[in-house]
Amino acid sequence: MKELVRPSRLAVGARVAVVAPSGPVLEERLQAGLDVLRGWDLDPVVGPHVLDRHGELGYLAGADADRAADLQNAWCDPSVDAVLCARGGYGAQRMVDLLDWEAMRAAGPKVFVGFSDITVLHQAFATRLGLVTLHGPAAAGVDFIKNARAQEHLKATLFAPESVRTIPSGGTALVPGRARGITLGGCLSMLASDLGTPHAHSGARGGLLLVEDVGEQAYRIDRMLTQLLRTGWLDGVTGIALGSWDGCGPYDALRPVLVDRLGGLGVPVVEGFGFGHCEGASTVPFGVMAELDADAGTLTLDEPVLR
Repeated sequence: MKELVRPSRLAVGARVAVVAPSGPVLEERLQAGLDVLRGWDLDPVVGPHVLDRHGELGYLAGADADRAADLQNAWCDPSVDAVLCARGGYGAQRMVDLLDWEAMRAAGPKVFVGFSDITVLHQAFATRLGLVTLHGPAAAGVDFIKNARAQEHLKATLFAPESVRTIPSGGTALVPGRARGITLGGCLSMLASDLGTPHAHSGARGGLLLVEDVGEQAYRIDRMLTQLLRTGWLDGVTGIALGSWDGCGPYDALRPVLVDRLGGLGVPVVEGFGFGHCEGASTVPFGVMAELDADAGTLTLDEPVLR
């Protein structure tokens, strides 16, 4: 793991593109999200296929090629300073191989924000573009639209990143201690299903893993963590921050799985770190050097995530 290139922070009047690489988007939520962005004095533009829905596969926001084209065109547009994903869901794995990574690399660094299924793209942006990305709320998501804490933390990260160098979680130590490393991670099911693909991290050695998921039963989380362990993907990880597990059953039933699968790694682990599929989720960066303090429940970045 190595530190990645940090994009520039946003300024008043910056143009931000909203795209839908994965699941279909509700128009009323999209409009509400655009209103929030305009309230930040940003200039949001929308990809032409954001409101599409696949004719046969209703869980996709239109055809794979169209979703890829929206993302690539937004990224390669020199007037666009940031690309925000409208939502997660499912579909990024189907379009990631259609992107022209050479053209996107030539377009230079800019801000990229999303979470959940967008984990696939976070990994690709790291391995193919060498770029820091932000695991943050979706522009047409309920948390972004209605939760002031989620809005303000993302806004501070975008406009004044030096003000959020330390990210408090309210979490507690599953395994105590401190660790340093390069941040990576996202949605556990996406990390597991992305194993061995051309755009995925080959492993977490030297990294601080931030991981969460939604709607997965305890035995399935066990299976995915076991897969990461058996492949050696977790070898050399320096510390782990566990985010939200919304819809994953009673936490009292899930916690023993996390202890069993991760407690033996011999690294600090913090639970209840407030990012992912939870109300008021914090924005966390991938690709930066940071220190995780499991006892204090904090993640402290060596430098502001954006220049």
